[in-house]
Amino acid sequence: MSLEFFSATDVGRARNNNEDSVALDENVGLAVLADGMGGYNAGEVASQMLTSFIRAELGRWLKESSAEATHVDLRRAMDICVDNANRAIFNAANTNPRYAGMGTTLVLGVFREDGLLLGHVGDSRGYRLRGGQLTQITRDHSLLQEQLDAGLLTPEEAAYSSNKNLVTRAVGVEDTVMLELHQHEVQPGDVYLFCSDGLSDMLEDEAMRQLLLAHPTLPEAAQALIDAANDMGGRDNIALVLVRVEGRLKPEGRTWWPFGRR
Repeated sequence: MSLEFFSATDVGRARNNNEDSVALDENVGLAVLADGMGGYNAGEVASQMLTSFIRAELGRWLKESSAEATHVDLRRAMDICVDNANRAIFNAANTNPRYAGMGTTLVLGVFREDGLLLGHVGDSRGYRLRGGQLTQITRDHSLLQEQLDAGLLTPEEAAYSSNKNLVTRAVGVEDTVMLELHQHEVQPGDVYLFCSDGLSDMLEDEAMRQLLLAHPTLPEAAQALIDAANDMGGRDNIALVLVRVEGRLKPEGRTWWPFGRR
């Protein structure tokens, strides 16, 4: 199996600064995306602190340990790294008045031969395109999602809700944070999309699916998604990571994913 990575950010049509940040380490299969929040420039500081910290610290651990590391080891490393980054952002927010209240969402993926371990915090999302179908593989940590889960809103009502951007979990806003982690089987031909809500709020899933299918290269697909989000108003910064899985399927009957299929 081989992986192709591409990332991009765009300021959008309504903002002057970019509070989204992405980081990749293709050598260890690492992709990180963050959408910052806070006062003047503080969101930008939080997101860049997070992506830089994870790329450096988790990237180093993966280089040194990934060959022998189990999935339990990897989960623990991801939890520890995000916890340390959370404390660094939280401490910066509480010691510098300019950064008061800053925080950031997170999507964090580690791709290995036996699958993807995907973590997230907040309402930035992960999607998988497989067999022409686009599936959201993260669940928003947001007030809107809680209202949907409780049956207080229908999906149609949610599209016009004023609570769309109220997250219930973020990195750096409290002294601890819970990283939600899931394992996913990876198949040749899959394309994974991580994005901030500057993309997912502007485009319906079906529109994103069609754009991914219509543009065969990752740079073309990324630009098409950004252009479409801006054409719809570009009300927020836009960040995305695309990862394409290449290779051949394993022989039938061989158990290559030890945790069951998703």
